[in-house]
Amino acid sequence: MGEQVSAPAADLYRVVRIVGSYVRHHQVEPGQLTRLIVEVDRALADLGQAAPPAPAPQQPAVPIRQSVRSEYVVCLECGLRSRMLRQHLQVQHGLGVDKYRARWNLPSDHPVTAPAYSQRRSELAKKLGLGRQRVPVEPPPTPPSRRWRRRIP
Repeated sequence: MGEQVSAPAADLYRVVRIVGSYVRHHQVEPGQLTRLIVEVDRALADLGQAAPPAPAPQQPAVPIRQSVRSEYVVCLECGLRSRMLRQHLQVQHGLGVDKYRARWNLPSDHPVTAPAYSQRRSELAKKLGLGRQRVPVEPPPTPPSRRWRRRIP
């Protein structure tokens, strides 16, 4: 038969003393008592173990200064060149623009759309007249009505 390997159990005497002291000073529901005992036991068992290593800081795919060009912007996560990164970040990396900027410590005005693309879209919108208030068009004056008279011969 194989041996079961389990986490080292903490001293039950210490678990009982800690839980008993906590219960004396706090109201604990009977259903929560079991969970409290397990959590204290697990916390005491983890005291002797080494902490997990901190994750290494992530390196961008390209230097941040080179991530914005006039015709495209580069995703710092994977290096994708695109005119707009908003949808790519959401679909491929599960990041919103604010989280992306926070993750890479970018300023709040760091572009996620290529500057030349933004300029072309702006010019097109202005040409189409978007963003302007509509000027009410007066209808053309109606010609005076002619009354048809019946002529009597």
